[in-house]
Amino acid sequence: MTRIKAISLFSGGLDSILATQLILNQGIEVIAFNVKTPFGIPKKDGVSEAEAAIKQLNIPLKIVTVDKEYIRMLRNPKHGYGKNINPCIDCKIFIIKQAIKYAKEISADFLFTGEVLGERPMSQHGPALRTIEEEAGLKGKLLRPLSAKLLPETIAERKGLVNRSKLMDISGRSRKAQFQLAKEFGITTYPSPAGGCLLTCEEYSKKLDDLFEHKKNVSGADVTLLRFGRHFRLGENKIIVGRNETENKFLMSRKNKSEYYFELPDIVGPVTILQGAKTKKAIQVTAQLTAFYSDAKREKVKVNYGKDALDKSIEVMIPNRDEVDNLRVGKKIVTQH
Repeated sequence: MTRIKAISLFSGGLDSILATQLILNQGIEVIAFNVKTPFGIPKKDGVSEAEAAIKQLNIPLKIVTVDKEYIRMLRNPKHGYGKNINPCIDCKIFIIKQAIKYAKEISADFLFTGEVLGERPMSQHGPALRTIEEEAGLKGKLLRPLSAKLLPETIAERKGLVNRSKLMDISGRSRKAQFQLAKEFGITTYPSPAGGCLLTCEEYSKKLDDLFEHKKNVSGADVTLLRFGRHFRLGENKIIVGRNETENKFLMSRKNKSEYYFELPDIVGPVTILQGAKTKKAIQVTAQLTAFYSDAKREKVKVNYGKDALDKSIEVMIPNRDEVDNLRVGKKIVTQH
């Protein structure tokens, strides 16, 4: 007999690990599938949660990167955003559609996810789960092993590809059942449930919203840059100030040839990048922000700047905190008295 083959939509979180192990325990061949977006939060060693978690399961992991298509969906999600700029329902539909393409390539028999009924208020209540599978084109076909006994029987179960009696009936936001199941399976390493997605982060979401507002064609590199530095907005100008040596080097490595960069001579401080038109006002403000975050002690300081080299200079007064905060992306405007 041909061995049954399944695709696990694998985030690397505990739920997806447990769902995968449940299916593996039935002797089914499983290939983990992960969509890498620019909004995942990698571990310190640069390894994603999915890459770290898959080592415990000893199965293949297929990773696809689709930045352009994902950003297009993110700008106008049909089902809207959660608390910040996280399009949870549209995101899940998007990922499932990518997985369906891969499933066809390898002739997989069915797909499954680690979703738990009622665990997440936006995307995992009953109507949302139905919407996700219907709009992804998997009505009645998407298995959710952790909550299967609480949901309608899928085609894979009716065909006998999966033994429904060996699936679970977990629901709600408590994770006690998952922790117990992990203990039974001997799974000891998994990320905390506090999300691995930057789109749920308020500060990052404000930066991304600002980027969408001021730039029509946003790339993966654009959204990656939002992770680094302090971000300021002056009309159509974007100003990015490095926070440490690592960020300074990163900003210089990603600087567009047409952009100015700023540094203070002989004083410890940041590298600052000026995006947009190089007006006198933009140059002055960028120099002031560079001085503000430096170790300069004087009220007036010299700041060097240029495109390919620091061949220009300007003297500026160091601004006060309110002036700086008024320019920060996402910050509430300070009323000056």
